[in-house]
Amino acid sequence: MNKIGLYFGTFNPIHVGHLIIANHMVEYSDLDEIWMVVTPHNPFKKKNSLLENHHRFELVYRATENYPKIKPSDIEFKLPQPNYTVHTLAHISDVYPKHEFCLIMGEDNLKSFHKWKNYETILEHHHIYVYPRIADGIIEHQFKNHPKIHKVDAPIVQISSTMIRNGIKDQKNIKPLLTKEVWEYVDEMNFYRK
Repeated sequence: MNKIGLYFGTFNPIHVGHLIIANHMVEYSDLDEIWMVVTPHNPFKKKNSLLENHHRFELVYRATENYPKIKPSDIEFKLPQPNYTVHTLAHISDVYPKHEFCLIMGEDNLKSFHKWKNYETILEHHHIYVYPRIADGIIEHQFKNHPKIHKVDAPIVQISSTMIRNGIKDQKNIKPLLTKEVWEYVDEMNFYRK
């Protein structure tokens, strides 16, 4: 049974920070693979800066092509919106019964995890792998030494997709923050320029 870490994100665009974390998680934990789950556009939220689902999936596909243990996933595209992580986990576990799925999240998300829909169900059925983030707030006592919550001592990455989108709009050189393949697609498609 393969142990798969699910790393959710809008990946708008996916950048080297995402890859550094995903690669660290798969190399320095007992996870066999990481699936980068591209979160679909929420139809109830109008966000002009959010690329279409298929474009963001293409960027993740291109970014992960050279990493055999990191794979893109569009599993959420087919689920009804608005969607909750607890439903995705149930669905993906049904579709792939031979895998064990774990959730990957930043420490900032762990601080608000008690507010997630059915978080108890998630913890009952899945392990959570947490990477460090610089963020305010405290981790709820119940999650501090939880047997299913594992902290992975990954590098702290302070790169954001927002920063990259703004940089492109302001005609800054942001190339070092994206893989060559992602930059070429973003550039060729004229993404984030206005």
